[in-house]
Amino acid sequence: MSRAGLRVRVIAGFAAGALALSATMAFVSYEITRRSLLDERESTNVRAAYYDAAVVRSGITASNNPDVASVLRSLDTGDTRRALVHRNGQWYARSADSGISGSVPAVLQQRAADGSPAVQRIRADGTPTLVVALPIAPDTVFYEVDSLAELDHTLRVLTIVLTAVALGTALGGAALGWYASRYVLRPLVRVAEAAQEIADGVSDARLDPAQEPDLARLTTSFNHMVDELSARLERDRRFAADVSHELRSPLQTLSAAASVLDRRRGLLDERSATAAGLVTSEVARFQQLVDDLLMLSRGDKPAERTPVDVAELARSVCRQHGLGDGLVTAEGGTEWCVDRRRFEQMLGNLLDNAGAYGGGATAVRLALTGEAGFLEIDDEGPGVSPADKAVIFDRFVRGRTAGTRGDSVGTGLGLALVAQHAGAHGGTASVLDRPGGGARFRIDLPGCLP
Repeated sequence: MSRAGLRVRVIAGFAAGALALSATMAFVSYEITRRSLLDERESTNVRAAYYDAAVVRSGITASNNPDVASVLRSLDTGDTRRALVHRNGQWYARSADSGISGSVPAVLQQRAADGSPAVQRIRADGTPTLVVALPIAPDTVFYEVDSLAELDHTLRVLTIVLTAVALGTALGGAALGWYASRYVLRPLVRVAEAAQEIADGVSDARLDPAQEPDLARLTTSFNHMVDELSARLERDRRFAADVSHELRSPLQTLSAAASVLDRRRGLLDERSATAAGLVTSEVARFQQLVDDLLMLSRGDKPAERTPVDVAELARSVCRQHGLGDGLVTAEGGTEWCVDRRRFEQMLGNLLDNAGAYGGGATAVRLALTGEAGFLEIDDEGPGVSPADKAVIFDRFVRGRTAGTRGDSVGTGLGLALVAQHAGAHGGTASVLDRPGGGARFRIDLPGCLP
């Protein structure tokens, strides 16, 4: 229970409390009712036994040689009561009641023989029974045996009813606990929803303190935290954008100078030519990094969706990367509602990644199921390790094979841009293991139908 959620604990607490209260009330009610019914039944039987004993005593004393069995048959005992007489060491009963003397306990017989009236409840043949013993003359005791089967049945029915009421009360308590937990946890659910919205990029998500006055401090602190976080993220975004923008001009100058130097490599000695090539490649890598940073700083804008023939666009991107059209396969409709620029860059970055680290792309699949579409890029490289899968789409993260394949132009931002563009469409980016070896990068995009 300690590991269960708060809502489960609240519901269980309400149910347990209701069950304990209802069980206690049921037990007390049962005991009071049982004692009342038994006392009333015992009092009634004792009064009837005294009356029948008086009739038997009159019948016995009226004759010197009385017929005790005949006197007993004259009694109106109904269907539940049986009459017995123990006289001078001999038992007398109705002919149909022969053997019933065995139902009289020895302790009760001893007390009656001592001249004291007595009452005892016993079980005879599995049936609760009440035995009344009344001395009516010297060496003569009148016994009346009354079956309590009907009362026992009534008590069993009462037990079932009270148990059902206790269980029903427990269920009612659980329902009340569910409602109470839902009401109490509603503000926390709203906090969780707002936090999820912020994590999804909705930076204007806030809580209304007026909705839950008791949690005004929590909502105010939460909104202040979100404001501070949004301001910090905005400052970071603007700093990256400003730095990237300011670097573009000197980078363009460096790129032009490096281009001139690269064209004159043939006129330089070997060491100078090697240095010129390194300068040219690093300037190109630096320029790509600045462009990617600018793209990331602007990537929080929503996607501008328009109907696009994604199959034809994928073939065009493959041709630009020196790949054949045959890599592209499409299932379902090929006209998707996407941001053309973002989709083109996602596909291009995935193809560049496959070429740099996966030995080149082997398949490009497009499929539309319902309103959602997905894009998959397969390669035949070493795959992505489980440790890298969790961070492969983060910024400036390069896979473990990045330094082993001779690649020196990657910026570590290509897959981060893929994840950002997918998120702008409300989708996700993931990497899987390709059957047969290699990696499979997948982009899921909801709401692709025009």
